[in-house]
Amino acid sequence: MSQQYTIAQILQAEIAALSAIPQSNDYEAAIALILERVHRGGGRLITSGMGKAGQIAHNIATTFSSTGTPAYFLHPSEAQHGDLGMVCAGDLMLLISNSGKTREVVELVELARRMHPSIPFILITGNVQSPLAAEVDVVLSTGNPSEVCPLGLTPTTSTTVMTVLGDLLVVSVMQRIGFTYHDYSLRHHGGYLGGKSRELQDEQPKA
Repeated sequence: MSQQYTIAQILQAEIAALSAIPQSNDYEAAIALILERVHRGGGRLITSGMGKAGQIAHNIATTFSSTGTPAYFLHPSEAQHGDLGMVCAGDLMLLISNSGKTREVVELVELARRMHPSIPFILITGNVQSPLAAEVDVVLSTGNPSEVCPLGLTPTTSTTVMTVLGDLLVVSVMQRIGFTYHDYSLRHHGGYLGGKSRELQDEQPKA
């Protein structure tokens, strides 16, 4: 029989999942790889994942790009039909797979390394003992939270945690590179955020 949740229980489950994100993850190693490969080496951060994890990976890429770290999302299936050609030797890959066994993502690692043997990988996963975890340079564990779902299947708490782990990396890198209001405004010409960044830039003390 499926489990039923109240709104309060759903909120509490999501909060508990965030509170259980391992602080022992080697965040510094992940940040250092991004700084080395992208900001010092001139490469790009490539994110990838399937299904809901892929949607989170796409969001992380766009957030990185808008905050000074060139990044793009590579669909692991499309990679097998020519899009792998977008990957360059100096790039870095950030993969997301809750199970750590996603076939298309496992194959992506193999194919990318066949082209560029030294390309490094960061993995966000709920399974640190998985095949993918054994192949990458840095593993960031989600803590493997149970999904708050009547069937226990739908990605809910897991994708919440994946998003936050992406935020941890984005904000940390922004701080390390000294990303400014001016830098932000250059990437956000239109919309509310573009106007706000220019307004805040104008309010900064002149050097």
